[in-house]
Amino acid sequence: MSSKAIREYDAKLLLAYWLERAPPVDPHTKLTTPFVFPAPKVAQVSWDPETNTITPDIQLPGWVFTTKLVAKPDQLIKRRGKAGLLALNKSWEEAKEWISARAGKPQKVESVTGTLSNFILEPFLPHPSNAEYYVCITSQREGDTILFTHEGGVDIGDVDAKALKLDILVGKPFPSRDQFISTLLKHVPSEKQATLVDFLIRLYSVYVDLHFAYLEINPLVCLDGVNGGQPTIHYLDMAAKLDQTADSICGPKWAIARDLTVYESSHTVTQSKSVSADRGPPMVWPAPFGRDLTKEEAYIQKLDGSTGASLKLTVLNPEGRIWTMVAGGGASVLANYGEYSGAPTEGQTYEYAKTIIDLITRGKPHPEGKILIIGGGIANFTNVAATFKGIIRALKEYKTPLINHQVRIYVRRGGPNYQEGLKAMRLLGESLGVPIKVYGPETHITQIVPLALGSTAPSIPPTSPPSPTPSQAAAAPDTPAVGTIRPDGQRSQPDDHIVRFETSANHNRPSYRPFDATTRSFVYGLQPRAIQGMLDFDYSCGRETPSVAAMIYPFGGHHIQKFYWGTKETLLPVYTSVDDAVKKHPDVDIVVNFASSRFCLFHYPQIKAIAIIAEGVPERHARDILHVAQSKSVHIIGPATVGGIKPGCFKIGNSGGMMDNIIASKLYRPGSVGYVSKSGGMSNELNNILSLYTNGTYEGIAIGGDRYPGSTFIDHLLRYEQDPECKMLVLLGEYRVIDAVKEGKITKPIVAWAIGTCAKMFATEVQFGHAGSMANSDKETADAKNRAMREAGFIVPDTFEDLPQVLKDTYDVLVSKGTIKPAAEREPPLGLIRKPAAFISTISDERGQELIYAGMRITDVFKEDIGLGGVVSLLWFKRRLPQWAAKFIEMVLMLTADHGPAVSGAMNTIVATRAGKDLISSLSSGLLTIGSRFGGALDEAAAMFSSARDTGLTPREFVDQSRKANKLISGIGHKIKSVNNPDLRVQLVKEYVLKHFPSHSLLDYALAVEKVTTAKKDTLILNVDGCIAVCFVDLLRDSGAFTREEADEYIKIGTLNGLFVLGRSIGFIGHHLDQKRLRAPLYRHPADDIFINMADVSQPRVLGRI
Repeated sequence: MSSKAIREYDAKLLLAYWLERAPPVDPHTKLTTPFVFPAPKVAQVSWDPETNTITPDIQLPGWVFTTKLVAKPDQLIKRRGKAGLLALNKSWEEAKEWISARAGKPQKVESVTGTLSNFILEPFLPHPSNAEYYVCITSQREGDTILFTHEGGVDIGDVDAKALKLDILVGKPFPSRDQFISTLLKHVPSEKQATLVDFLIRLYSVYVDLHFAYLEINPLVCLDGVNGGQPTIHYLDMAAKLDQTADSICGPKWAIARDLTVYESSHTVTQSKSVSADRGPPMVWPAPFGRDLTKEEAYIQKLDGSTGASLKLTVLNPEGRIWTMVAGGGASVLANYGEYSGAPTEGQTYEYAKTIIDLITRGKPHPEGKILIIGGGIANFTNVAATFKGIIRALKEYKTPLINHQVRIYVRRGGPNYQEGLKAMRLLGESLGVPIKVYGPETHITQIVPLALGSTAPSIPPTSPPSPTPSQAAAAPDTPAVGTIRPDGQRSQPDDHIVRFETSANHNRPSYRPFDATTRSFVYGLQPRAIQGMLDFDYSCGRETPSVAAMIYPFGGHHIQKFYWGTKETLLPVYTSVDDAVKKHPDVDIVVNFASSRFCLFHYPQIKAIAIIAEGVPERHARDILHVAQSKSVHIIGPATVGGIKPGCFKIGNSGGMMDNIIASKLYRPGSVGYVSKSGGMSNELNNILSLYTNGTYEGIAIGGDRYPGSTFIDHLLRYEQDPECKMLVLLGEYRVIDAVKEGKITKPIVAWAIGTCAKMFATEVQFGHAGSMANSDKETADAKNRAMREAGFIVPDTFEDLPQVLKDTYDVLVSKGTIKPAAEREPPLGLIRKPAAFISTISDERGQELIYAGMRITDVFKEDIGLGGVVSLLWFKRRLPQWAAKFIEMVLMLTADHGPAVSGAMNTIVATRAGKDLISSLSSGLLTIGSRFGGALDEAAAMFSSARDTGLTPREFVDQSRKANKLISGIGHKIKSVNNPDLRVQLVKEYVLKHFPSHSLLDYALAVEKVTTAKKDTLILNVDGCIAVCFVDLLRDSGAFTREEADEYIKIGTLNGLFVLGRSIGFIGHHLDQKRLRAPLYRHPADDIFINMADVSQPRVLGRI
């Protein structure tokens, strides 16, 4: 859950530090009064259960001992004054005695009993009652609301009825000062209005900047100014919630406010200090009052905080007989609560299971034995077998205690590799000596509960009704004969493993149907597993093209990735920017976003729907996303969702699970039932139930469990209502569509169930996994919601266990009326045996009648006399370059072929040859010397000159900057050649380029640099390496054969170095052959050419024992 309560102590520290520092919420909201910021005077006193003592005096600030105090518990307790938990106008000794009398003692507040362990101290503030006000800021889907009343204090009464309200809507202009006064402060004395406006605006600025989700001050005290001074603000009682998912953004800000050292010096000194990201302790998230965490609960909470998975444990009754380990979205329909979901690792599951099993096997055995229910929905992506390995390890470790306590275990699970996991559980039961009953997806999710308790379990024989008439896929075209070459130079062959798909035309779909069998998408993020699942689904549905056109991943550079398409393979491009992807694929209108919020996706009109899979999107960001999406008519699913599925058409990410579940739940073809849920696990469970008791799912969406999902239940139900192919609706988890049913906007039969009926089992709030559901967090219970929906005409089962029967009955009625017309079932493609290609090649093909270089027949290579340069252009760049460019490549190879026997590469080749090595070994020896010191000047020169020119440096600025950085310019300078003794190789290159290249801007720039450097020293000329490098950059950038991005990538991946390697190999081979012809003996370097200095080497000491 994202919105979490914090202690009053921490809330006041946040305000104390940030009220004057937070950036203004609007540029025009500046203070108009000499506002006096409240002093940061608040102290915390904690009780240590190990020593049974409270915080020692030495750790408290000095003002505590000289000021009259207010003391009160700080444990998220409401109405402390009415509960007698308020000490007023006390000295420290009196407050200390009051706290000591209550610390560590159980305290009942209304119906909840808890232990008092944290207290807050503040200066006592005498004030008249007419100076008390009430202010509260809350957040909703549409924006934030400030509630204010001029009558604050303990007897405020019904705030909703009394308070004035100012709505600050997302995307709308911020209210003016006059609006604040006229809307909120019309009952406040005029002399205090300006001060209160300044305070409220600063308060709201902190609320926004620190990602508060709720902030209440009661009473807020505004005292009259003294001696004509400014009225002063004081906040007495405060309650606050922060958006925990904003920790990555606000963590450092929360921490610095909790660093008590910043309040020990003046504000001036504090402001001059730099604020580092790790200064101050991290925010503390206390448990609700009455939920004192046991050691085991605290351990699981810590484990949960260290993983992206969800691990929850609430011990309701340590002596209880029935224990649960619930997995996935099914967690919120079972009572005793222990849950693991979100793909925890084997190790994390082991630790979790061990903790629960240890709790089960403590104390005296129960006379009736104990029951452990390891249940859960059908997982979308959690590896069931892997998580079960962790549970099995824990069960084996506790074999004897489990037998002694007569524990019986009931397992129900589905999802990826569930067969392997259930088999391992079944085999464990045979060897462990503990009864283990194992069930799969064929058993209703909650059916193991009555089975475990020994009561009668309702069972409906699955009828598996037939599907609607499937649309026939187009017949595959005849496969061309072996060796047949298409006009584009590509070859199609029966045994070709790579299947290619062309960009298709745009398809117009009605707004109520964002997905169909032609939908194409981008996947944002490197998610090969999810993409392969989407492509497997596509193939099983008989789609003509994959639903994924490309991936977008900003960090890896443009490349391609290989995926299966049935038994063959296909290639998907990976782009580094949305811009590039959109330009190349105009038929794509869906983005499946595994990253967090990406506002850049809204800039492209062709994008009509975005699924945000990522969890942990801050609430303010999520709210901004949904309002931008509404303004641009873009469908949003998520955040924090597994996605959704349109059987026979389109699958978002991991929704629907792996292929075995796709086949078992008949998701490869459309059914007639559309559903909406929050939970991804429950969505998969619904797919399974609908396939067993109706003709299956027409479309299913998991909107995500965050507070502000991009789309709501009603959004999708209204779509289903408009879609003539969707005949029946299912709503799981909400009831706010009652008005739509009453108003006649939804007329199709709707089966509904409000999740959370087990909430009445919990005395305090308990978080239900990823979905963010909270027991007792709403005024209305799930039972009340189900009752209200039933009265409005929804079809609501009596219990969740009855859902399958109700679905079946409703479906049968629609069939009998002719609304749904069953059709014969079609068989899915089965037995996909895949043989992966060993590697991918895109430059040549020797199969069939004729060798092909990048689409060009070898006979055409000779007919058109493209030469060696042309062949290099085909095999290196996969395109044919102009004749002048091919000739330039040949010129480079000639010029770099050799530079005499003394250079390191040639010397190594010669030494290896004279040692008796063969040609390959000798050549390799020479090539291994090529690098940053030998031959690497080409790459470095190209990079340096390109960067300088691209960043707008003049030649003189480039030289001066390099000199200041004490860095030599690669490609400039020669030991022998100079202005007056020019290098003829450079002259040849320059003459050719100036004559034949259409543009030579980088060469011109390099020659201008040469004028600057040779003015200092005549040997600082543009040498042959530098000249070749800059000219090759001109070729890549200005030939018209490459985009700028392609040109820069070829430079980056070492093409210039490749030219040097290819050219110099000619010379190295020549040196090898020369030495072999000369029959040169083994080379030994002359001893007099080596200086040996041993003077500085101390004698080694060898210690031995006799």
